[in-house]
Amino acid sequence: MNRIFDSHAHYDDEKFSTDVEAVLQKIQQSGVERVVNAASDIPSSYRGLELAEKHSFLYSAAGVHPHEAEDVQEDYLKVIEKLTEHPKVVAVGEIGLDYHYDFSPRDIQKRVFEEQLILANRLDMPVIIHSREALADTMELVKKHRPKGVIHCFSGSAETAREYGRLGLYIGFTGVVTFSNARKTLEAAATVPLDRLLIETDCPYMAPVPYRGQRCDSSMLPRTAEALAAVRQIDPQKLCEITYTNACTLFGIKE
Repeated sequence: MNRIFDSHAHYDDEKFSTDVEAVLQKIQQSGVERVVNAASDIPSSYRGLELAEKHSFLYSAAGVHPHEAEDVQEDYLKVIEKLTEHPKVVAVGEIGLDYHYDFSPRDIQKRVFEEQLILANRLDMPVIIHSREALADTMELVKKHRPKGVIHCFSGSAETAREYGRLGLYIGFTGVVTFSNARKTLEAAATVPLDRLLIETDCPYMAPVPYRGQRCDSSMLPRTAEALAAVRQIDPQKLCEITYTNACTLFGIKE
């Protein structure tokens, strides 16, 4: 397969610290033509941009993940805004809410999420949204601010996917769709309009079958594409081409 766009990766993660250049070379040889590196905090926003500046096929995002919300610096929004002036920064993210781990208090998570939604709208930039066990509050804020963007690593119900779709959001699917317990996620994937579908790794996490337990990278994305193509009853290469175009459209990248 070719024309593969990994719409969400973390190549600045410490799990790639010893061999990131080799991995990036490998994934290009496996048909991966574009990658967006999502941030988790201000330092990783800078690291992601450094990688994107070195590699023409890499793009980056800038933002603060809910896990890090409690520790944001006072001027973090100004820093994110400054980073978005760079042409390789194509989104604000990843941002959102995580009530599974609650590493940051929920009120702080909501405040930081909303502040970044407001910033992204003002900058006319897409957002990359993380939502785990926080559907009601995520939906409330998305309905309030109506950002353009993607719900990444989606594993919710078909009805939730349809609701996000009605709000104009893209839906990103990871290697989770290859897991044996992925029935609900695949049912949701079957309902997402093809022009709102994205594929992603969330690497180094979420390695698809048959790579579970290994460090994930974008070369594994064909397994995700195959699983989604099967439920959509289309050719896997066609699915890659559709999701490539979708990601380029969302992130404002020339095909």
